[in-house]
Amino acid sequence: MNIDTIMGLAPVIPVLIVDDVAAARPLAEALVAGGLPVLEVTLRTPAALDVIAEMARVPGAIVGAGTVLNPSDLAAAIDAGARFIVAPGLTEPLGRAAVAANIPFLPGIANAADIMRGLDMGLTRFKFFPAVASGGLPTLSAFAAVFGQAAFCPTGGISAATAPEWLDKPFVRCVGGSWLAGRGETDYAAIRARAAAAALRH
Repeated sequence: MNIDTIMGLAPVIPVLIVDDVAAARPLAEALVAGGLPVLEVTLRTPAALDVIAEMARVPGAIVGAGTVLNPSDLAAAIDAGARFIVAPGLTEPLGRAAVAANIPFLPGIANAADIMRGLDMGLTRFKFFPAVASGGLPTLSAFAAVFGQAAFCPTGGISAATAPEWLDKPFVRCVGGSWLAGRGETDYAAIRARAAAAALRH
């Protein structure tokens, strides 16, 4: 499964910050049941790698690691069972390591030079981050006009209300959303309901 296929599985990729491994399975089950199988677990907590490993056991879940900053993060995430990698930016060492590992990779970009660096590495799928703070849809539309071979997953500042506006654009494959499950939230029925609403937005 390549990154383009993963980006096409659902309109929204939940961006998750999880502190408690015990929450991993019920959280993943709620999101998958709601129709969002692709889950990004950010490496922002000490439990993140264990959370990835636990979520990866949930039937139907395609679990990736986010906030991957360097090749050692990449290796640790792959060892934990991550099936794709998301980074907030793109450096030469991380990009080369991800390509060498042959794992689906979604690097962050915020300007034209970032995209050009990615294209030089053979990458054409990017996370536009932080989407709203970096100029929003007008900026991404300008990038898309120049880099026709690229497609994007905007993340950062996007909400349930604004996601459809982004998803209407042909160069946007999906969006990243932190609104699906708040940090520490355990109301799994509500999480499933939000996931179900988001899954219909394509």
